[in-house]
Amino acid sequence: MSPLPSLFASAPPSVGVEIAADRISAVSLVAGGSTVASYATERLAPGVVTPGVNGTNIQDRAAVTGALRSAFDKLGTHPRRVALVIPDTAAKLSLLRFEKVPPAKDLEQLIRWQVRKAAPFKPEESIVSWVPGIGLPGGGREFIVTQARRDIVESYEAVCDEAGAQAGVVDLATLNLINAAIAGGAGTDSDWLLVHVAYDYATLAIVRATDLIFVRTRALETPGDLADLVHQTSMYHEDRLESAQFSRVILAGAHQAGMSVDDIRQNLEERLGVRVEPLDFRGSASLRERIKGSPDLIDSLAPALGIILRERIA
Repeated sequence: MSPLPSLFASAPPSVGVEIAADRISAVSLVAGGSTVASYATERLAPGVVTPGVNGTNIQDRAAVTGALRSAFDKLGTHPRRVALVIPDTAAKLSLLRFEKVPPAKDLEQLIRWQVRKAAPFKPEESIVSWVPGIGLPGGGREFIVTQARRDIVESYEAVCDEAGAQAGVVDLATLNLINAAIAGGAGTDSDWLLVHVAYDYATLAIVRATDLIFVRTRALETPGDLADLVHQTSMYHEDRLESAQFSRVILAGAHQAGMSVDDIRQNLEERLGVRVEPLDFRGSASLRERIKGSPDLIDSLAPALGIILRERIA
């Protein structure tokens, strides 16, 4: 079972699509297998997609639909259903703690009641999804909760519909990078850190084995924003979680964000005292021989592939 929620859950298709602020990526697996059969990436002009929890996200629907159709052409398949990844900043992700887990008949109502207090939109306008998180001493439990405005999610789905593919699963980018990392073997350690650097934001997630225990997203407006976010996260891990050094630090997305990967890696290693490694999903999903697994390609495919792999994570 995947430790992470999706906004709509069903058996994932064999084609994954990511709609980001700067690009569309699509990846397909060999039918019934775990080998990447084909992939495609289409760049989007600035301002075409402007992710946010409020307001319009898809500014030029025709441009996004055209890019997705072009991606399907390059993919060599026009799927009827896809698994869709949208930016972290299009939804609100939170960890909700219950010292005593309520009965199943009351759980949904209590989760919705708790998250409505922090949501920047009306509860009746939202989609809420959750899965159990890490267990707590004394029988309590955390729940990983995703909340998004219904019309925003529907705008991403509408692009897929217009391109001829229904979005059977909708999920967030960082959650599926975690899925890809766990499927590739990252979850065998204790506390590890995922640093997801996107085009216009960064998300840091602390995972304990396979359980998400901390997540924070921040817009990247100045060069120091990522360094500040890393510092705050490491201090939280040390002080609030009373934990030692991270066992692993995994960096994802930096190639696609157009940043200096070497500079980011060096800064992270100096601050955290741990070797920083790139996310590599090839431990669970191989590439066909004709596909060269460059770091840039791995970065671009990881979120879309992670959503396909999420049901395979034990």
